[in-house]
Amino acid sequence: MTVRIVLMCILVGCNFVAGCAGAARAAEPTVSNLERAKVFLAAGDFRRAIEACQHEIAEHPSAERYVYLTYVYHALDAYAEFLAKTDRWVHVEQLYLNLATGRPEDLVDPPDVLARIAKEVIQSAAQKQADVTAAMASRLDDALVKRLWTQQTAWRKAHPDSWWLGVPPEWMW
Repeated sequence: MTVRIVLMCILVGCNFVAGCAGAARAAEPTVSNLERAKVFLAAGDFRRAIEACQHEIAEHPSAERYVYLTYVYHALDAYAEFLAKTDRWVHVEQLYLNLATGRPEDLVDPPDVLARIAKEVIQSAAQKQADVTAAMASRLDDALVKRLWTQQTAWRKAHPDSWWLGVPPEWMW
């Protein structure tokens, strides 16, 4: 009888601990791909912002999501231009590294590139990708795309020197 009681206590204790662990995980807030993209934009981590938007498209394909990815490409392009205009070439190199690296092996074999070349490479690629994703979004829902671009145009005008580090509040990321 004592062995049974001990075993019951152990089983009840294990179930309680497992239940608490599950409840703790359930209580943790889930962060959406777009919420993560917004944080990455604010940090200037454009590689991860692009990846988060790409994940969002894969999980919830829509014209709206394609516009969001296009916006991130435009933000990257504008940020590279801003850094060049303000003569921050070290930051351009850092931006290039952020986009070109991300794997542990990059620490021992980093891609080296001159900052001015990096700017051209980044902007050219961002502009081309933005054109592709904008066309995809328009094919899905042209009216929605026009509404979203009106919102982002107002956002850019309101924040001319930093719009690329955030998103229009109407987008509710």
